[in-house]
Amino acid sequence: MDVYVDKPKCTGCQHCKDVCPVGVFEMEPLDSPKINADTAPEDKKWKGVNDKAIFDKFNAVSDGHMHYKDKSVAINGSACILCQACLIECEGECITITDDNTIKYQSIYK
Repeated sequence: MDVYVDKPKCTGCQHCKDVCPVGVFEMEPLDSPKINADTAPEDKKWKGVNDKAIFDKFNAVSDGHMHYKDKSVAINGSACILCQACLIECEGECITITDDNTIKYQSIYK
């Protein structure tokens, strides 16, 4: 199993971390050397610029989480059990899971 986060789309909402039963995700500060530690392709790594459409949509959301302070990183992607809870809860629609048969699953916000 492989899991990665499209960092420019990640709002830092922490919903993935909150719902993951096996601890795949960690939240990392924007300046952390671990922020690009997952297997995200080069164009989905954090380079200091948020996706404008996602940022405009979620910047003012007040749900108890600190949006745009941190980014999610799939540190423990091999532990993923494909429960898909993160895919449903990810407001930035930035999570991709590829199973052992190379089938890709993409987050779709509820």
